[in-house]
Amino acid sequence: MSADFAAQRAVMVESQVRVADVTDYAIQDAMRIAPRERLLPADKAYLAYADLEVEYAPGRWLLKPRDVGKLLQALKPRAGEKALAIAAPYAAAVMEAMGVTVTRLDSPELASPGGRYDIVVCEGAVSEVPAAWSAALNEDGGRMAVVERKGPVGRAELWLRTPHGVGRRDLFDCAAPVMAGFEPKPTFVF
Repeated sequence: MSADFAAQRAVMVESQVRVADVTDYAIQDAMRIAPRERLLPADKAYLAYADLEVEYAPGRWLLKPRDVGKLLQALKPRAGEKALAIAAPYAAAVMEAMGVTVTRLDSPELASPGGRYDIVVCEGAVSEVPAAWSAALNEDGGRMAVVERKGPVGRAELWLRTPHGVGRRDLFDCAAPVMAGFEPKPTFVF
């Protein structure tokens, strides 16, 4: 019996994404066609459209579809822009379906991307956003969406770069797993 992934994608958009106030039709349409199941090992493909984070490699997860949709909506990706997807294969697939040129980075060099981008997005949580990630944003209007997490719940944040510097604002609470290599540093406690 083969799974009808197209039907599952449609249900995912209607029951997880749209109801989470992801109202950007371009994002919804791209999520209806981006094959999330192909980003997972074959034995986990059946979990592709579930409302949960799914580990696709050791220490790397696809975020819940709702969370990816909310991050992308905050980033406002548009065709012709250049994006960096850090351990973010699903966000990359959705942006590519929207006409964004995406560089994928999912290796030990995650903390030092190099280059300049209109958009930087990460699907795993980090205890602290590496300075190199915000430095990779274009000088005027570069945007980054990342989940920072030091405790049981993290906070999705939007970073904006202008000629005057980088600012950030909170978007929503998120319990995304912390990526391997980005855990909080141990601190000395009596």
